[in-house]
Amino acid sequence: MAEGRHGRTGTGGAPVTVRLPAALVALFPGAPRELALPAASVGELIDGLDARWPGMGDRLRDSRPAIRRHINVFVEGRRATLATPLAPGGEVDILTAISGG
Repeated sequence: MAEGRHGRTGTGGAPVTVRLPAALVALFPGAPRELALPAASVGELIDGLDARWPGMGDRLRDSRPAIRRHINVFVEGRRATLATPLAPGGEVDILTAISGG
């Protein structure tokens, strides 16, 4: 088992499909809009993204650790936290929040 950068121990989990926002992908050359990664929780998924593209985890998670204020993560269409479990073959959408008035 690998330990994540925030002290969580990762099981590796089964692959899930994650879709990333264009604004995030633009900051990390080679990062696709959609990919499959093994993870048992949203936190492990973010650790996996950060392992492939260093710095991506910091764009998604703050120091508490929690998902950043202007980032929304949805698992199977429901809002998620870092602790949200992921089912094998599940789908995760990461979106940037839109603000305005």
